[in-house]
Formats: sequence, structure tokens, C-alpha cells
Amino acid sequence: MKKILLAICSTFFCVLAVSCVPSTPEARIAERPVAFDKLSEKHKELVQRGEIEKGMDMSAVALAWGNPSNQVEGFDGKSRMERWEYIGTQPVVTNTFYSGYRYGTYGRYRYSDVGAGFGPEITYFPYRKSTVWFIGGKVNEWERLR
Repeated sequence: MKKILLAICSTFFCVLAVSCVPSTPEARIAERPVAFDKLSEKHKELVQRGEIEKGMDMSAVALAWGNPSNQVEGFDGKSRMERWEYIGTQPVVTNTFYSGYRYGTYGRYRYSDVGAGFGPEITYFPYRKSTVWFIGGKVNEWERLR
């Protein structure tokens, strides 16, 4: 029984550790080798470096940069457009001082207390890392933060 419990726990922690690893172009290529083989030699080199350029198709961008956080459809008056957004999060640490009565929420829990204290608080704010515009399934424009 101890061996089974140990095996279950070690498997859980291995899966947890692997799920925290960010995806790389090499990992995405290994997951989708058929899509990678269909690319031109120039686009294969760009994908391996995690770069994109105008004229690449959506599958090449997904291999180079991964799946987008948001997909937005549109129409510019003459053709269908699609925009992919890649979102990141930035931690912001604030130090708070309180005295007296305070209240708030933590997830689904509510709290309140009386007293004084000082402590750091970390909040994660989303920001747009990059955006790709497609027309006819090909990259028309792109931008990303440096």
C-alpha cells in the first residue's frame, strides 16, 4: 500500500512540475511534426527561432509563438480578418499598512478583523505581450513587446 501511495504522489508531483514548464518552439514542433514539415525552409528556420514574418500561415505562428490567449474576428470592409492576442501577467508588489477595522475577500472567503499590521501584497496584472493580424489566413501585421 505504501508503494502505491508513493507512486501516486510521485506521479502527481511530476505532472505538476511538467505543467509549469513554459512551451517552447521545439516542444511545439515535437507535438506537431506534420504541420512543421509542411512549412517552407525559410519558415521552418523562423519557427525554430520563435520568430514570425508577414505571409506566414496560422499553423506556423502557432508553432512559433504557441496558441493565442484570445482570438478576435473582424471585417475591414473588403476581407475577413482575425487577430490573435498573447497575454502575460506582471506581478506587482504593494506594501499595505492598516489600523482599525478592515474587511475584504480572499477568493470566495470574506474576512474582517480589528488591529494593525503591515504586509506585502502581490497582485498579478494582465498585459498584452503580442498581437498578430491575419488576412486570408496569413500574417498581415504583428507587434510584440521587447
